[in-house]
Amino acid sequence: MSFIKRVLSTVTGIFVFLFICFALLILIGLLTGSSSDEKIIVKDNSVLDLKLDFPIKDYAGKTVFKQYNFLNENKKDGLFNIIDAIKYAATDDKIKGISIDNNFIQAGFSQTKAIRDALLEFKKSDKFIVAYADVYSQKDYYLSSVADTIYMNPVGMMEFNGLSTERLYYKDFQEKSGIKMEVIRLGKYKSAVEPFLENEMSDNNREQIEVYLNGIWSEVKKEISVSRNVSVDRLNTIADSLLSRTANLAKSSKLIDRVAYHDEYESGLRHAINIEASKEIKTISIKDYAIHTANQIMKKTSSNKVAVIYAEGEIIYGEGDEDRVGQGAMNRSLKKAREDDKIKAVVIRINSPGGSALASELIWREIELTKKVKPVIVSMGDLAASGGYYIACNADKIIAEPTTITGSIGVFGMLPNVKGLADKWGINAEQVTTNKNSISYSFFEPMNEEQEAFIKEGINDIYELFTNRVADGRGMTQDDVKAIAQGRVWTGVDALSNGLIDELGGLELALKYAAEAAEIEDYKIKEFPVFEKDLDKVLQSFGLAKAKEDILKEELGEANYKVLKEIKSMSEQKGVQLLFPFNTEIK
Repeated sequence: MSFIKRVLSTVTGIFVFLFICFALLILIGLLTGSSSDEKIIVKDNSVLDLKLDFPIKDYAGKTVFKQYNFLNENKKDGLFNIIDAIKYAATDDKIKGISIDNNFIQAGFSQTKAIRDALLEFKKSDKFIVAYADVYSQKDYYLSSVADTIYMNPVGMMEFNGLSTERLYYKDFQEKSGIKMEVIRLGKYKSAVEPFLENEMSDNNREQIEVYLNGIWSEVKKEISVSRNVSVDRLNTIADSLLSRTANLAKSSKLIDRVAYHDEYESGLRHAINIEASKEIKTISIKDYAIHTANQIMKKTSSNKVAVIYAEGEIIYGEGDEDRVGQGAMNRSLKKAREDDKIKAVVIRINSPGGSALASELIWREIELTKKVKPVIVSMGDLAASGGYYIACNADKIIAEPTTITGSIGVFGMLPNVKGLADKWGINAEQVTTNKNSISYSFFEPMNEEQEAFIKEGINDIYELFTNRVADGRGMTQDDVKAIAQGRVWTGVDALSNGLIDELGGLELALKYAAEAAEIEDYKIKEFPVFEKDLDKVLQSFGLAKAKEDILKEELGEANYKVLKEIKSMSEQKGVQLLFPFNTEIK
């Protein structure tokens, strides 16, 4: 009897626990739902606080929970929400100016340029932009250089020393650990797999990295030069000699206007908006103002729509999510846009290093079907390389930023092999087969010549298909494409000169061409994809499944964790890959 009581009490406890969890989910959903719908009040005489210290994605994302609609998310803190907010602020009488205060921007160079361009447009309204920092990173300064007045803390620091990147190489590690990657690639510049083949950077890879780093740096210097009235040659001298590393040096170099503490910066803001020293400055965060702006834009009444479909992240075979592009979500979005009579044109915004060749081809096909019905324009962000270029190449028109990294038309295949590790640990794999090629590949045996030949054949076929897709899409011969392919990456400026894109510009220009092609003037934007989540991902969103990642970071350190994550990512890739080394970080 006591045993039965214990069982019943345990079962009852479980049910009570589940009920409490469910009730908490509903409560949290109601709270978050109500807060997102809450009307945001913009007070008179306000300053827009442009603090961008959160990860900025092109598309903030719309998420639907099938079983728990109260948890649905429709965020408004994406790149183009921010840009829309800056544009709207220029005409909003309640906004007197913009403050860029200790920013620490988390965005790529092309994203930063897009925001910077919006700020330049904002300045035409004759409203002020001021900037302050205790520490200016290079990217923060690039953005802040548009300001009318730039402040810097007297004991602050500025990083202005040119761009750099660093890659880790694993050839010796593989030999010592017994874990190696069997790699086959096509394209002498296809550098995504080079770290597993060599101990040092190849001349070809160094050449292409130098070219695109210098291309991006040239754009950054050119724009800072115009805003600060400092010659490009002088900016190079400042960078080479670190002549802006302190506040006083930065002022002497004319990169900033005032050396001041934050309270003095606030005094300047009060003067700009004409309020007394004792009065509090009314500010509104860019996140809140972006929600306010989105609500105003929603009131637009045009029946015409232009679909903006975001392809952001590595391309995988499957559904995809907020961080990865899958043919599931992409093709469903393209189909919906194609079949919706109110949608007159499609813009595909790509910010992707590529990935699965199969998924890229499936997306390409859906774009081809859509093109037959409606105009399709591509807008490239920070990255549209390899598979990212594959899904762009057949668009009616391709627009890229000058700092976009694109191209990388090459193919590779990679399979993990643990033969060396198995030998070290005394593990021997034995196989039994019915046919000569029953085992296409074993992790525990080195790749034989026949297996390598089959893989090379597959890679060559995909390279031929890739270059043929580009040739057809861009109106080039296949030989011309191969001359600029070989896995080489290009900046937007170089891609324009070699025919891989049509024009330099951002999403706004792409939308303009889409509207012209559809012969419409007024339109609303409809964003895709809409992502679906299950209960497991609901729990992840509340941090209940992140403990392992946090523990690994704590134990290994951030740098070592990045190495582990990169190796894990490479080992999980399936099939032939069209991939740029997207983890190449530009500093």
